[in-house]
Amino acid sequence: MSTTESTGHRRDLAAAAVAALLVVAAVAVGASIEDTDGTLHLNWPPLYAQWDPHIGPGTPAALAVALAVIAYAPALAARLPWRPLLLTAWAASLAWIWSLALIDGWHRGVARRLTTKYEYLQVIDRFEDIPATLRDFTRHILIDSPGHWPAHTAGHPPGATLTFVLLDRVGLGGGAWAGAFCITAGSTAVVAVLITLRALADEATARRAAPFLVLAPAAIWVGASADGYFAAVTAWMIALLALAATRKVRSPATAALGAGLLFGLTCYLSYGLTLFAVVAAAVLLIARTPRPLPLILAGAAVAPLAFTLAGFNWWEAYHLLVERYYQGAGGIRPYGYFVWANLACTVLVIGLATVAGLRRAVASAPGAIGRLRTGRTTPADRLTALVLAALLALLAADLSGMSKAETERIWLPFATFLLAATALLPAAGRRHWLTAQAVLALAVNHLLFTGW
Repeated sequence: MSTTESTGHRRDLAAAAVAALLVVAAVAVGASIEDTDGTLHLNWPPLYAQWDPHIGPGTPAALAVALAVIAYAPALAARLPWRPLLLTAWAASLAWIWSLALIDGWHRGVARRLTTKYEYLQVIDRFEDIPATLRDFTRHILIDSPGHWPAHTAGHPPGATLTFVLLDRVGLGGGAWAGAFCITAGSTAVVAVLITLRALADEATARRAAPFLVLAPAAIWVGASADGYFAAVTAWMIALLALAATRKVRSPATAALGAGLLFGLTCYLSYGLTLFAVVAAAVLLIARTPRPLPLILAGAAVAPLAFTLAGFNWWEAYHLLVERYYQGAGGIRPYGYFVWANLACTVLVIGLATVAGLRRAVASAPGAIGRLRTGRTTPADRLTALVLAALLALLAADLSGMSKAETERIWLPFATFLLAATALLPAAGRRHWLTAQAVLALAVNHLLFTGW
């Protein structure tokens, strides 16, 4: 190992150590606050979880998947043809998410996840007349309103709930189908990010990131939460945009229109995901073209137009949500704790390997930005710009104060792109970093029962 490589490795380890200390501090300070005045409303701060050491039917499978990815994935990612690589990465991601979910058992880990009193499935029967419900939606957001929506329904635009209403309408009703849908959809985000990296950076960059995208601790919260599904929608939106902007697809116009349609849908799945406009803007800057913009904007207008004509007012709903947020737990939970403890949650979602990759991205940012201005970029420069855009969007969400706790699932869409920073890690220590990712995910899933 050269002197430069050795220095970089030591700095990576230092960044990982600081991130680990941040998590320890968030756990210790959070426990003290919760024991003193109970304002966090968390059993195991900073995560929405409770201490519950356990094993389950998914344990052997999770161990097997982790060992297989660590042992074989780097070599397979380097030599498999591109399309088989995408299929293999998707299958491995699906296996990893399912096995982690089943550590908690079928009912507790999948079938009942989306049936709690806070969840979307509680209000399916109130959408028998969808247009009428959309017109009436904002009247049930505030806590003191008659028949107020459960937390997740009130906290999101109706596109989120409508997803599960439509699943019910086609015969896939109930918690088991909802959980399976979120896991299946969420697992495809790996493929979308690989396509994005290949289009914006190069194929070698995508191949280096592939094992880390598969073996992400984030998989704990993808299975099974609606936010895993949201992460897939945003990931495919960015993938289509990257293909359109770089013209690395047979029909760039179709890809641009598709990216716009998905961005419009994104805004009606979660208010906070409008921040993905930052990542989308970065894609156009990296590709150095505004050419897809007209079709993107045309596609992005479809969902807002449809929902507005149906009687749902996005802005009114958002302002009522802010009011509700400060009526209940959101207003009690202290900003001074969560503004930094949320970042500790993110460390547990993305893992220490990603922290090390982000350290490299931030360190190279001045040079990368300078080269972006001239158009003489390297694949690493373009990857750095994409990752930093996702980080900027996440930090904006954090500073907004509208994300206090539960960010381990709420920020999954941003975390999905932060994971790409692992492509910046040197080959020499890649298996060690993969092992660290797997150990973190297995420890969290076996020691805690996570919820939302």
